[in-house]
Amino acid sequence: MLLSIAILPLIIPQWWHSNRNKLAVSAALSIPVLVVVIQCNAGLLVESLSNYFSFVTLLSALFVIAGGIYVRGEFAGTPLVNTIFLAVGAALANLIGTTGASMLLIRPYIRANHRRLRKSHLIVFFIFIVSNIGGLLIPLGTPPFLGFLRGVPFLWTLRLFPHWALIVGMVLVVFNLFDRYIFLKEDVETPSALAGEVQPRRRLHVEGAINFLYLSGVMSAAILGGYLHWRTGIQESIMAGMMLLSWFTTPRAIHRANELRFHPILEVAALFLGIFVTMIPALEILNARAMSLNLREPWQFFWMSGGLSSFLDNAPAYLTFSAMASGLVGGSVENLGTLLNSAMGTSLLAAVSCGSVFMGANTYIGNGPNFMVKSIAEHHKIKMPSFAGYMFYSCTILIPLFIVETLIFFRH
Repeated sequence: MLLSIAILPLIIPQWWHSNRNKLAVSAALSIPVLVVVIQCNAGLLVESLSNYFSFVTLLSALFVIAGGIYVRGEFAGTPLVNTIFLAVGAALANLIGTTGASMLLIRPYIRANHRRLRKSHLIVFFIFIVSNIGGLLIPLGTPPFLGFLRGVPFLWTLRLFPHWALIVGMVLVVFNLFDRYIFLKEDVETPSALAGEVQPRRRLHVEGAINFLYLSGVMSAAILGGYLHWRTGIQESIMAGMMLLSWFTTPRAIHRANELRFHPILEVAALFLGIFVTMIPALEILNARAMSLNLREPWQFFWMSGGLSSFLDNAPAYLTFSAMASGLVGGSVENLGTLLNSAMGTSLLAAVSCGSVFMGANTYIGNGPNFMVKSIAEHHKIKMPSFAGYMFYSCTILIPLFIVETLIFFRH
C-alpha cells in the first residue's frame, strides 16, 4: 500500500489522479488481509473499520466547516509575514485541531503567496507546522486523544509546552532562513521589486463566521465523547450534524470563493481505507512482539512511535507504545493515566506523545491533513514534491531537529 502511494503517482500520474482508481488499489491490496483477518479474528477488522469511520467523519466535518469560512483579502507573502502566519497556525492547531487549522488557513496562505515563483517549500513547511507539529498541546484530532480516552487528563499535554516550543521554534527559524534565501533569488529574477509585488491589496476580513460555532460543536463532541465514553456513532452523528448545518447555512458564494471541492477529502478516504485495513497485521505483530523489542528508554519510545507514525496511522502507533510503556511501569493498558504515577511513566508517555505527533510530518501519509493540504495546493497549480521528494525535505530538515529534541529531553 505504501509503495503504491509512493510509486504510482510517478509512473502513471494521470491514472492515479482519479480517486476511483485509488479506491480500487486500496480494495485490491486489502483483499489478502481481509481473508486472513476474517479467518483469525474478525473483531480486529470491526475495530479498525470503526476507527476509520470516526477518522473520516472528523476530517470530513472539519473539511466542510472550514471550507465555509472565507478570509477575504490577503497578507504580504514575505518571509517574515509567512513565518508569523505559520506561528499563528501552530497555535490555532491546538484550538481547533490540526485538520481544522489546516483547512482554515491553507487557502489564504496560498493566496498571499500567489505572486511567488517557487511555492512548494511553503506548502511543505505548512504541513510540518500547522498540520502536525503545532497540534501537540491539546489532544483534539491528534494521537494523545486516545490517551485522554484511557485516563490521561485532557490538559496534561500542556506540560509538553517546552517540547512544542523547541521544535516549532526551530522549524520556524529554518523556514524563515530558507524562505528568505528563496525570496532573494526570486527578487533577482523578477523585473519589478518582488517585495512590492507581494504586498496585500485588500484588508483582511472573515466571511462565514457562523462556521466557528460549528467548529466548536465538533470539538465539544470530541471532548464530551471522551469524558462520557459514548458508544460509536453518537459522537460521529453530532459531527455529521455540524457538517450538514454548515453546508446548508453557508452561502454558496463562500464555497465558490474557497473553491471548495471534495477531491481532497475523497482522496484521503480512499487511501486511508486501504491503510487502516492493511495495517492490522503489522500492528498485531508489533503488539505481540513489543516486549521482545526490549525498549526501556524514553528516546527509544520517541523514535519507535515516531517511525511507526510516519508510515502508518499515528493514532494506533500512539496506543501501541503507550500501552507498552504502561506495562513496563506496572500500569494498566485500560487506564493509561497510571503512567503519570511515576517519573519514568511520565517520561515514556511524553516520548510517545511527542514522537507520534511530531513525526506524522515525515511523510504525506503520516497524518490525514497532509494529503488534503497537498491536494488543495495542487488544485491551485502548485507543483508539490513526490512522496520521496517530500521525504527528502523531512529527512534533511526534521530528522536533525528531532535528534536535538532527543538530546535535550529524552537522553535518559
